[in-house]
Amino acid sequence: MRQAKKLVARKRRHLRIRQKVSGNSGRLRLSVYRSLNHIYAQMVDDTSGKTLVSASSLMKDISTTGSKMDVAKEVGRKLAILAKGASIERVVFDRGGYRYHGRIMALADAVREGGIIF
Repeated sequence: MRQAKKLVARKRRHLRIRQKVSGNSGRLRLSVYRSLNHIYAQMVDDTSGKTLVSASSLMKDISTTGSKMDVAKEVGRKLAILAKGASIERVVFDRGGYRYHGRIMALADAVREGGIIF
């Protein structure tokens, strides 16, 4: 019961964030989803409804050894590399209703270190 309330609250927070944050062709939306074991990130153009770049901890070239924070940093680095390859420089950050700490912050910092501005 408690977990169901937490999920509903996160969904409500995410909807509130999505009312304010939208990606377009000039500035894509960096969307993050965090499960218990994995982390997923993608850059979305909301006007056309297309995902241009994505990375997750399930990718073969991302090492899953170490802590979840290390894995999130590696996913962020990989996403920044892929975004640079697709000539993406600026994004808006959609934290998906999660608090901005821990793995979410580690991923965002790694993307910033990779040269993506948000």
